[in-house]
Amino acid sequence: MAEDVGIVKDVGKWEWSELWKKEDWWAVWLGFFLLIAGIMVYFPHTGEMQAKLQKVEAQYSEQAQRTDKLKTIAWYQLSDAKKKVQALKSSTGKWLKKFTGKPHKWTNNPFDAFFKSKEKADAQKEKAIVKYEKKHAVEKEAFEKAQAAEKAAEAAGFSDDSLNADARAAITGWRDAKLAAGKAKKKTTAKGYNQIGYLIGLGIFFAFFFGIGVAGMGQSLGKFLTGFIFVFLITLLAWLAANQATMKLYGIGYAAWAILFGMLISNTVGTPEWAKPAVQTEYYIKTGLVLLGAKILFEKIIVIGTAGIFVAWVVTPTVWFLTYWFGQKIVKMPSKRLNATICSDMSVCGVSAAIATASACKAKKEELTLAVGLSLVFTSIMMIVMPMIIKATFPVDKQLILGGAWMGGTIDATGAVAAAGAFLGEKALYVAATIKMIQNVLIGVIAFFVALYFTTKVEAAETGVKVGPMEIWYRFPKFVIGFIAASIIFSLFYSYFNAQIGGLGTTMVDKGVIKGMSDLYRGWFFSLSFVSIGLATNFRELKEHFKGGKPLILYFFGQSFNLCLTLVVAYIMFYVVFPELTATI
Repeated sequence: MAEDVGIVKDVGKWEWSELWKKEDWWAVWLGFFLLIAGIMVYFPHTGEMQAKLQKVEAQYSEQAQRTDKLKTIAWYQLSDAKKKVQALKSSTGKWLKKFTGKPHKWTNNPFDAFFKSKEKADAQKEKAIVKYEKKHAVEKEAFEKAQAAEKAAEAAGFSDDSLNADARAAITGWRDAKLAAGKAKKKTTAKGYNQIGYLIGLGIFFAFFFGIGVAGMGQSLGKFLTGFIFVFLITLLAWLAANQATMKLYGIGYAAWAILFGMLISNTVGTPEWAKPAVQTEYYIKTGLVLLGAKILFEKIIVIGTAGIFVAWVVTPTVWFLTYWFGQKIVKMPSKRLNATICSDMSVCGVSAAIATASACKAKKEELTLAVGLSLVFTSIMMIVMPMIIKATFPVDKQLILGGAWMGGTIDATGAVAAAGAFLGEKALYVAATIKMIQNVLIGVIAFFVALYFTTKVEAAETGVKVGPMEIWYRFPKFVIGFIAASIIFSLFYSYFNAQIGGLGTTMVDKGVIKGMSDLYRGWFFSLSFVSIGLATNFRELKEHFKGGKPLILYFFGQSFNLCLTLVVAYIMFYVVFPELTATI
């Protein structure tokens, strides 16, 4: 091996056939197929949506523009009215939501997740109406207080900082009451349903949707289709468990159940040989990550300003590098690949970043499983504990923005971030979700640099052979190109629509193609991937990597440092460097 030292080799060779023979490229093609389908479904409604927004503007805009010192009630009413104008509410959008629907929430009878009679729905609706009326009464009282406070501030020409602060606090209280009432109101519209037929149709569609790529990669389509039935049924079981009322309350989501059920099978009776062709962890989630890219809209990132960007893009790489150093020098992790995967999982955005990094550095499947497992455990704890800590210890005037930024920068999963933010209030939800969206941009960046580092440094040291540019390109996870391309394309669409009329970008892109197509399928693809992780994992293989508890020590150190640094930087950015931005959120 020594004779090869210093020799540069391009082990990987590019061939055009990779475009239809490689998993990464199929993830890109399938992801963009759905995104293009979303464009074809929703963009023809542009004129109709634009007319509705113009009508809303005419109703609220004059009052909403009264002052730049305070976001008035009319400003929020205008914003709320615009948000209700959604392309996904078209007839096709409503059908897509039904077709891709997960099992419903249930309490005692699991069959309620799939079927509910009209009579039972009506009975539940009556109870929901009673609860909503109570929430609505609170909202009405809060609204009256907000009106009184705003009138006092307006009487002073919005020049009295104390009156403005009182009005701002009263309006925030109304917004939080409105958020709670809105959640209660949704339950008053419950209808009977029969999800069984849709789920069967969805399973068949997914089987052939992914099966096309499997056949293109030269694998047996028949064997994949047979095995997919098994994988899809376990996925349904995971969603069923996650949507049980108590599990949903405590945030034990589908990802944890999917991995748990898969691991129980693989470590007891064993994953059936006939099912293994459909155990395609990376294929499913890479397609989902391409769809996630469309959700990263640059104009929405800029709205929260330099403060949020600094929190996400400076803290995250700092935490990554320090944690990696800690793992190598202090903990002495035996596997650099496991070390890197845990660092990305903990510092960027959980499972998505872990899989991108594992692909870039060629980590073993059990190393990826271990990193994902740690993330899911800590995420479940943090999404419940962090809002409680913020409520108990943060000053009231800093709970929403500082608390939201703290959670957005540290809780791994996007869904968990939104749930934790909503616990504090509407403003915290907005800040937390935006910070997490900014952080998600780093999935592709981290994957690129990890691929570069492991190809040129780690593997060169392991083999004694230096590699050239083509091998770096060969090893780079190509689905990241789809992720970045989707982000750029849909950011341009978003800006183009908003240039025509404010809010049209949200209506057509965010509340159209993204929520009405991309998000509907992405959750399913991720759950298929988590089931595959479980089915491909053996406890005996995991045991080897858990020796001495080093992965747990590494994750605990990294997340502790992440929590401290994110809180400090968020405070400095939002309250010291950019206080004027904070006042306008």
